[in-house]
Amino acid sequence: MCQHQPPCPSADAADRDAAYLVAFHPEQGWGLLCNGVVLFEDWGELLPDGRSVPSRRPAGREVLGRAA
Repeated sequence: MCQHQPPCPSADAADRDAAYLVAFHPEQGWGLLCNGVVLFEDWGELLPDGRSVPSRRPAGREVLGRAA
């Protein structure tokens, strides 16, 4: 899915959240990264293979362009 050079981290990489945001729906609380990961407002994630990653939002950090 990613066509950036150098390529963004894959959905299986530990730093997968560093991929570019390609779709953003703040009214619904989610964004799609170019590696296929859906990142939710609470920093939970849905991976392309259907696995979910629970929220791991650090206190006091900005999330998807909005204050936490």
